[in-house]
Amino acid sequence: MAVPAPRSAEPLRIGLTGGIGSGKSTVARMLAAHGAGIVDTDAISRRLTAAGGRAIPLLREAFGDTMIDTHGALDRRRMRDLAFEDPSARHRLEALLHPLILVNAESEADLLANSAVIVFDVPLLVESPQWLRRVHRVLVVDCSEATQITRVVQRSGWAESSVRAVIAAQATREQRRAIADDLILNDGVSISELAERVATVWSTWLALRVGPL
Repeated sequence: MAVPAPRSAEPLRIGLTGGIGSGKSTVARMLAAHGAGIVDTDAISRRLTAAGGRAIPLLREAFGDTMIDTHGALDRRRMRDLAFEDPSARHRLEALLHPLILVNAESEADLLANSAVIVFDVPLLVESPQWLRRVHRVLVVDCSEATQITRVVQRSGWAESSVRAVIAAQATREQRRAIADDLILNDGVSISELAERVATVWSTWLALRVGPL
């Protein structure tokens, strides 16, 4: 379970998660517009695995030169294919990257200490339960699998089978909803309706933060 809400002088720490194509990134941008400090763990992962990133020597040692592209960065497509074919490879990758991501995420959070709310955008929050010990509440952005597939195919041009493979490798909707303190349904709603739902959650958080000690 997430830790209790903080005293009002401290930032409220939120874990934001949702499946691929759920609209989680859109919600994160809306929260940033309200004033939330955003820690994007996907962006941290990309920096760690870019050419010259701290994770590259470890990845090279663990998976060999074939997983490093000609620019010296992680070959993300090849690694994704391996991770889907071999669950043990995915576990080794996560065991290597997750501790580095956590350290970098906390460093970024330190720089946002004056924010009323810090949102940790963590796609694999359910699969990384250590995050529950680092946040006060969990916000889940949820939608149907059909909507997930449609969105990802439209925005990324992936084959439907590839999207289904990613969904199958992630936590289920039921698993995410089971840990949610706040839930935003993002299925069949307009962008303005989504913004209203985000604003409602934001108001709830501010009330928690300034409530009785």
